[in-house]
Amino acid sequence: MQLNNNVTEFIVLGLTQDPVRKKIVFVTFLLFYLGTLLGNFLIITTIETSRALGSPMYFFLFHLSLSDICYSTSTAPRMIVDALLKSATISFSECIIQVFSFHLFGCLEIFILILMAVDRYVAICKPLHYMTVMNQQQVCGALVAVAWVGSCVHSLAQIFLALSLPFCGPNVIDHFFCDLQPLLKLVCTDTYVVNLLLVSNSGAICTVSFVMVMFSHVIILHSLRNHSAEGRRKALSTCVSHIIVVILFFGPCIFIYTCPATTFSMDKIIAVFYTLGTPLLNPLIYTLRNEEAKNAMRMLWSKKLISDDKR
Repeated sequence: MQLNNNVTEFIVLGLTQDPVRKKIVFVTFLLFYLGTLLGNFLIITTIETSRALGSPMYFFLFHLSLSDICYSTSTAPRMIVDALLKSATISFSECIIQVFSFHLFGCLEIFILILMAVDRYVAICKPLHYMTVMNQQQVCGALVAVAWVGSCVHSLAQIFLALSLPFCGPNVIDHFFCDLQPLLKLVCTDTYVVNLLLVSNSGAICTVSFVMVMFSHVIILHSLRNHSAEGRRKALSTCVSHIIVVILFFGPCIFIYTCPATTFSMDKIIAVFYTLGTPLLNPLIYTLRNEEAKNAMRMLWSKKLISDDKR
């Protein structure tokens, strides 16, 4: 793995080097991460235990919450621990593993958001064929499996790209986690071609996926004029939630991965938003605007209280 490299470990600068600010970072991101775990585990538990949430939409929401947990876990725990250290280091192998896991679950989240958009399109525009087209056991399971395979292919491309780069020093990463953009600044060769490959891979996936999802929602919103007032209200609630999540996630990703050769002072803050902010906000957005999910959670909580009283 390190045949072309003199670097065996990297120094991670994190968000700040100020001791007081590092304590603030530690507390803030610990709360963010715990909130992400709590919110997404609550959604997973509710969907698993509620018969009312058995539609394909909640099947995909289950996998979105699962990917949110894994996605934030790929960076947050180490970032939280590093905030307590005077000097944080990461080995070359650990750095490569973090690149792989970060892109695996990030790309998986993108693909699941696309599947959720497809699900909403079929449900609203082709309601008579919905249960046939989106058969949960066969079609939905196969689509999620394809999403996993596609995410693995994308992540392996990132790894092969990283392993082809010669690192001769320096070894200081001006970021809070390992990714190709900060690593490119440490490469002792011209990175123009690699930057193009990065844009054509990560940048293209983010941009094309965003356009596809937004275009599907334009079609959905246009078709709602033929629905009843109650049907429009319910469909709009679901679509608006999905659009909010898509914009919050894809906006920062497109900004970062379509301009990898350019360094902005806000890059790290933007990265915090899509690595920790979006996984934290997703459960709130999907539950606060969804009456079925809120009712299922109330029933789950009521059952828990009743079982506790019986004890």
